[in-house]
Amino acid sequence: MRGAWWSNPILPSLEPVIQGSRFVTTNPQEIARVATWLAAEEFSSLKASGAAVAGPFDIGPDPDLNIDLTMLITTMNFAFTDFATSQKFEVDYKGVRYSDSEAMFACLHRAITAGEPILDGAWAASVTRAGLERLFQTDCGTEIPMLTERVAALNAVGATLVERYGGRWHNWVAACAPALYAQGDGLLERLITEFPRFNDVSTWKGHQVSLQKLSQLGLWSLHRGLAPLGRTMLRDPEMCTAFADYIVPVALRVMGIFEYEASLEQRIMNGEVLPRDSEEEIEIRAHTIYATALLTDEVNARRTADGQLLIPQVDYRLWKSYHATHYPHHLTRTTMY
Repeated sequence: MRGAWWSNPILPSLEPVIQGSRFVTTNPQEIARVATWLAAEEFSSLKASGAAVAGPFDIGPDPDLNIDLTMLITTMNFAFTDFATSQKFEVDYKGVRYSDSEAMFACLHRAITAGEPILDGAWAASVTRAGLERLFQTDCGTEIPMLTERVAALNAVGATLVERYGGRWHNWVAACAPALYAQGDGLLERLITEFPRFNDVSTWKGHQVSLQKLSQLGLWSLHRGLAPLGRTMLRDPEMCTAFADYIVPVALRVMGIFEYEASLEQRIMNGEVLPRDSEEEIEIRAHTIYATALLTDEVNARRTADGQLLIPQVDYRLWKSYHATHYPHHLTRTTMY
């Protein structure tokens, strides 16, 4: 039985790519094999526990501050691997070495605890490259990539927040319907309309393909993060797809769910950059969303009624296991993931 996610606008837009792919193949028999053992694993509950779990980057129980931080993260949540060396961005924070996006989280937490006003849209609207260099300073010998692009994204988003929403993301959230889709008033619909930096679409052989990685990830993070604080952000979380990034395709490839055409496999293994909106890049991302939806269906078919999963839970299981791995992932210069 197919999950409700198949009725959202994203998955149908992928059909031409899935049917006409030349470089990426999704293997249904491998999905069934993986689902057999993945279904037996324990996944975190979607139900609010009544109390927030204090993780290493906790900033307290204020829902508004958590909204502001989550959406700041979402604005900059792309490209953590150096395109020349394939080395991941890392930082040592409070005795722990963090990699990839978690290294960014650590830097932001460091700034907030130091009293820097990074949650204010006015800061984002005016931040400079030198300011971001200081924010992401590390002793690990790595630098966060695409600083110039991060400055541009922050400046554009911050300007809109200051102009329309008092400089705060939580004011924008309060102005939207609490859903991904609500006849144009939903959080996802308004995010990609009012903040064009999030509108993650590609054109594949004349077909517009909707991928929406950052927008969905940010809103899902709000939904999960604020539930323990008593806030329900999404009344339709089942409409989320996978978050098509660099890491989930690695998991799908290692597990045998993906098969790459030989030349693409070699280019990835050699660390070659795939151009944004190339056939290969679009196929990798489209198949990531499609295969994870199929995998979630197969996992749910093997679980009890009270153990059913949503796609982002499966996505996180794949991402968490492989985001710091040495196994090569494809490289694309983009602000979308």
